[in-house]
Amino acid sequence: MHDVVIVGAGPVGLFLACELGLAGRSVLVLERDPEARSPFKQRLLGTRGLSAASAEAFHRRGMLHRLRTASGVPEPGADPAAYEPMSLRGVGHFAGMRLDPARIDPAALPYRLPNAQLDGMRTHLEAVETLLSEQASRLGVEIRHGVTVSALTQNDEGAIAYAGEHAYPARWVVGCDGGRSTVRGLAGFTFVGTEPQFTGYTMQATTADDEKLRTGINLTPTGMYLRFMEGHIAMADFDGGAFDRSQELTRDHLQAVLRRVSGTDVTLSEVHLASSFTDRAMQTTTYRRGRVLLAGDAAHIHSPLGGQGLNTGIGDAMNLGWKLAATLHGHAPDGLLDTYTRERHPVAAKVLDWSRAQVAVMRPDPHCQAIQGVVRDLIATRDGTNYVAERLSGASIRYDLGGEHPQVGRSAPDFRLEDGTRLSDLMRDGRGVALEFSAEPCLRDAAKRWESRMRYAAGPAENDLGLGAVLVRPDGVVAWAGERTPEREAFEQAAGEWFGDPDR
Repeated sequence: MHDVVIVGAGPVGLFLACELGLAGRSVLVLERDPEARSPFKQRLLGTRGLSAASAEAFHRRGMLHRLRTASGVPEPGADPAAYEPMSLRGVGHFAGMRLDPARIDPAALPYRLPNAQLDGMRTHLEAVETLLSEQASRLGVEIRHGVTVSALTQNDEGAIAYAGEHAYPARWVVGCDGGRSTVRGLAGFTFVGTEPQFTGYTMQATTADDEKLRTGINLTPTGMYLRFMEGHIAMADFDGGAFDRSQELTRDHLQAVLRRVSGTDVTLSEVHLASSFTDRAMQTTTYRRGRVLLAGDAAHIHSPLGGQGLNTGIGDAMNLGWKLAATLHGHAPDGLLDTYTRERHPVAAKVLDWSRAQVAVMRPDPHCQAIQGVVRDLIATRDGTNYVAERLSGASIRYDLGGEHPQVGRSAPDFRLEDGTRLSDLMRDGRGVALEFSAEPCLRDAAKRWESRMRYAAGPAENDLGLGAVLVRPDGVVAWAGERTPEREAFEQAAGEWFGDPDR
């Protein structure tokens, strides 16, 4: 019996597997696809934007440098002329309306410290999955391809995933198997939301008359299309989602849709790869039923507008991993695992509404296009640009942890001590961190009581944001923030709340 069986070897399942492997738990990942490689995961069709919040997650586990290399992204400072932080490339958009990079004000994000490593980046699914698979293997995680889960049972002690005649027992099963999740259905999760407004298409194709299509994102009176380099075309056809996966994707059909939404008579010479999707926005009412949990698209689906699906899933895995590991170790405080749904469900709900809002603005009718004009004017302002940038970067996420200080519940700034040590350097082993900004620390002895669950470091910081100390959870979230002279009693109370009884 494994500690955890994860169904789905996509980025979310693999990131979760790495978190659990880092904590020394036995993990088996089951993936139905017989091969990890797919043309839909490679550059172009597999391209994704990694938000600042996701970049932080990879950085805190020491994987960001390798991901940059695999993605072909220069390291900050390696070639200043070539490096462009994601937020400054103008790639962010709302409903196809791009942000003006000149209006982005870093000072509008007061709970972050400057760090070029964490500005987000462009990557592709193959790079992410290859990196995470290698990391998981190094941590002792077993990954099996070509295994299709067909049944699931559970009791108070564990759960069993079945694939044909094979049984895979575990203390916990986590479904990370995508928007059409088998685990979600087998475990009886309730999945609710809104039906689609459009059918979307993405394809790699050759056109006979490239000049008829504008590059970039194009909102039109009949829909939207995106044209990138090397024949990558995407489009949204407001047909109520009627076509998605219901018929074969022929060249003639794709050409007809492209002509309709672009308002041109462009000709598709050849379609090399194509797939369809919708803006159906659904979410489970809870992320846990007994010994079965969900993460990523298995728990929530929405349109790819804004590119937040991968990032929301990485956030799920980062949040769940340490909590499930602590539960397995037996030192989790009461109710810790239930905070996974409590914290992550509202995050995905906001992403779904963000997606719905974009679809409403994009609809090709006079009323929605009038709203589009108003939104375009608002986004053109400095405050509007920063609002959208904050949402896209993940900087706006704050869990309700009950603390009064504005840092509590947010992703911790990457504090840099005067000796050059950064907070992210202290988080590589998956433990929490108690960080005290004083030459005469007063929390050292208290933190030692949880030494196996958190690291302690002290010293003046280049910028401590006016704080005396912080307690950071393994997922990088500030659990407690102390003033210039931290109170030991308040620190110990917070440590016990999140890291459990130190004597267990």
